[in-house]
Amino acid sequence: MIDATTMVAEIVKGDRSVRDTVAGSITAARAQQERLNVCTLIDEERALERAEALDRLVGSGRSPGPLAGVPIAVKDLIDHAGRTTTCGSGFYRHEADESAEVIHRLEQAGAVVVSRTVLHEFAYGFSSENEWTGPVRNPLDPRLSCGGSSGGSAAAVAAGQVPIALGTDTGGSVRVPAALCGVYGLKVTHGRVPLSGVFPLAPSLDTVGPLAGTVADLALSYAAMAGYHPQDAWSWPAPVVSPSATRRDLQGVRIGIPVPWVDDSPISEEVADAFTEAIRRLRELGAEVEEFRDETVANDPAIMTLAGGEIARIHRTWVREGRPYGGEVAGRLEGALAVTLDDFTAALEWRSRSRQRVAAAFGSFDFLVTPTTGTVRKTIGEEMVETIAGPRPYRPVLSCFTAAVNHFGCPAIVGPLPGGTPPPSLQLIGAMWSEHRLLEVAALLEREGVFQRPGPSVSDHHG
Repeated sequence: MIDATTMVAEIVKGDRSVRDTVAGSITAARAQQERLNVCTLIDEERALERAEALDRLVGSGRSPGPLAGVPIAVKDLIDHAGRTTTCGSGFYRHEADESAEVIHRLEQAGAVVVSRTVLHEFAYGFSSENEWTGPVRNPLDPRLSCGGSSGGSAAAVAAGQVPIALGTDTGGSVRVPAALCGVYGLKVTHGRVPLSGVFPLAPSLDTVGPLAGTVADLALSYAAMAGYHPQDAWSWPAPVVSPSATRRDLQGVRIGIPVPWVDDSPISEEVADAFTEAIRRLRELGAEVEEFRDETVANDPAIMTLAGGEIARIHRTWVREGRPYGGEVAGRLEGALAVTLDDFTAALEWRSRSRQRVAAAFGSFDFLVTPTTGTVRKTIGEEMVETIAGPRPYRPVLSCFTAAVNHFGCPAIVGPLPGGTPPPSLQLIGAMWSEHRLLEVAALLEREGVFQRPGPSVSDHHG
């Protein structure tokens, strides 16, 4: 499938119909469903009706919007009017009367929702190996996990079903699957994109963000999604700035490598080598890249304590009622429900100190840089992954560079590096409300080949 930016230009010029574009997306989703298990719903009838309406709009000379007819996939915990939200659960079924604000904005911009995607149960995990729906399989290698919790959304983009998909990120749930599927992902500043109509995991950490096949498509979808919503308790009225003209190099850009965060996290040899090469390329493009030491800017048990305290609040009643949860999520909920008020308030102090230290770091640096995940290879059904230090449980290896960022509140962008299948991935972290600057730098890195999508996937070869 071509990128959304090209698609929009062709639709607006009349060189491409929305209906044919959407029908092609639906055909791809159906053809790959049995093999990859990406979707909980392929919304053919309503998507084609909307496509035909947009074609009539274009035919009458009116603007269909900046996302004119672009087919998108949506994580199945985001309400869409007239559809059922399942959250990947064995029991939760919400018939949505209204769309989430973010869906309303994307549709106002001309997007067409063609599918709802499989996720890790209640978004509480990093593998998307859902006991109720079955696992989402990685289009780059169906033996492998596509990451989570927005695994179906990442897989939909990687498999070419849609150019843009919508996910949520509470501890890495956009960035981890983007990394494992070799696509781009944007974690926005907390409060940048409204959360109304999105089932919560941990509301003070939750964000909604896009996954896409190009940086330009990330920017296109972000522009439609971002902005204050006064009815949303978590929204914040910070100005939305558009990325500026194409950046030529990284001269004058200061990038910090946080240690011991990077040095002490569990990573594979492949990820370590790719990160070293990426740093070399950043310097080659003119960036000033330096290590800096700060003990608070790292992984800490408080990360899980804070998330667990909020997650317990959402699920406590259902757990007490004996509602059916999958084994992995049920076990994690036991830990969340054990968080005490003393634990939680102590962890809040850690978060406040960390935010202070990160804000201070951005006084010296424009961006921070880390790998996105400690590994990009997690075999479906296996608990352990390989690292330089030997086998380790997969969750802390996948989340070691992403989870803390949600506590900082900062935005981050991730993109694939040249390498294996799946390829390693690089994360750039920006100061609060700096999404436009992240998108500018990511576009340069894509153009210069520092970011590079992998070649044809298994899905491209087999349907």
